Amino acid sequence: MSQFDYVKKKREDVDVIPANIVPFIRKVMKLYTRFNVWVFKKSNGKWMTKFPGGYPICMVGMTGRKSGQRREVALIHLPLGDKKLLVASQGGLDTDPVWFKNIMANPHVDIMVGGITKNYVVHKADPDEKRDLWPHLVSLYPGFDEYQARTDRDIPVLVCEPV
Repeated sequence: MSQFDYVKKKREDVDVIPANIVPFIRKVMKLYTRFNVWVFKKSNGKWMTKFPGGYPICMVGMTGRKSGQRREVALIHLPLGDKKLLVASQGGLDTDPVWFKNIMANPHVDIMVGGITKNYVVHKADPDEKRDLWPHLVSLYPGFDEYQARTDRDIPVLVCEPV
């Protein structure tokens, strides 16, 4: 059973990712993201605008916590009014993605949707806020429920407020 009672999926109902293929999955995710970022930017947000399954993407720009250099990642676009939500799910793997660590170190990001870039300041949702946001998140991308059921990690939800 999931430690989060608002998660509808149960651990026994989701596929376990075999430990021996986790490095391969990470590599594929990294390469696909790099390619997606490149195409999305070159087309000013007109190409590769959806993940497999038809889910819209946004491009999130941030500062690398170690390098201080600009980093970008393509994530599912999760609007909430004038805010944006980011979910550090990484498919339900047992570690937080690097982009999440970068944002926690410097919570100022820019997000491009449809060729328009806006600036945001980010905070991590506390447990009550995550509980309140969860139904909205799974309405936009049902896979989040499976990802949270798959891992013991408390998948972080980030709230991006316009600057």
